Amino acid sequence: MAWMTIGEFASRARLSPKALRIYADLGLLVPAEVDPASGYRRYEESQLERARMVALLRRLDMPLADIAGVIDRAPADAEGTLARWWEQAEATMADRRALVAYIKSRLTGKQEPLMKDISVRAIPERKVASICRHVTLADAGAFFAEAFPRLRAVAPGMTGIEGVPFVVYYGEVSADSDGPVELCRPVATDTPEGAVAGSPDIQVRTEPAHEEAYVRLTAAEMSWPRMLPFADALERWGRDHDRRPAAPLRQVLFADLRTAGPGTQACDLSVPLRSPR
Repeated sequence: MAWMTIGEFASRARLSPKALRIYADLGLLVPAEVDPASGYRRYEESQLERARMVALLRRLDMPLADIAGVIDRAPADAEGTLARWWEQAEATMADRRALVAYIKSRLTGKQEPLMKDISVRAIPERKVASICRHVTLADAGAFFAEAFPRLRAVAPGMTGIEGVPFVVYYGEVSADSDGPVELCRPVATDTPEGAVAGSPDIQVRTEPAHEEAYVRLTAAEMSWPRMLPFADALERWGRDHDRRPAAPLRQVLFADLRTAGPGTQACDLSVPLRSPR
């Protein structure tokens, strides 16, 4: 069998020896043989295709941790995994594009007019069951997937828009910021207040009656970069109408996000209001 040194293999694979050592340490591209005495690494020609595929995927800025999930699958599964990763990468780029436009408008003071109506509605006093967590963007999906069914099991819900689950944002959720966020579900008025038996992290409280200003968003507009202009618009509306916020920003989630398309009306971004002065 013809062996290649790490230098020869790196040249054939169009990679650097440093990259090969990193890939070996992560188990992505393990040498065919390592000399026990010298530690020299040797590769086989049959490993070139895998090496070149790793290099191609890295050119997409795919994280090394995700590459194994592509190259270690059967071809059909690998293609689907890559397609899903790319779909998410494009969505992330679209969010960044929207964020760049938002930052430009802040830098220049030329804010685009909001092409949506801001409305006000009355929300009656109600009981809500809630779970509060510190979550980053990477943690948010798992948190909501775990929390929603637990809240549904607490008590019967309410009908109408006042019965729709909502998320309260006490801080931004991003790669660096962890909120916290509070997922709330309105429940029947006879639900006991306080911690739920067997689930002390779920609290039931009474939320007082209030008015809230809101703007309706599609599923594509729900991420933090996309929401920022709408949050600013709600804040400006409050100043213009002398209505101060009574609580932090929230999303009223009336659509099933597991099946909603990008253009589906999905939530109301809202701010509870203090009584007019």
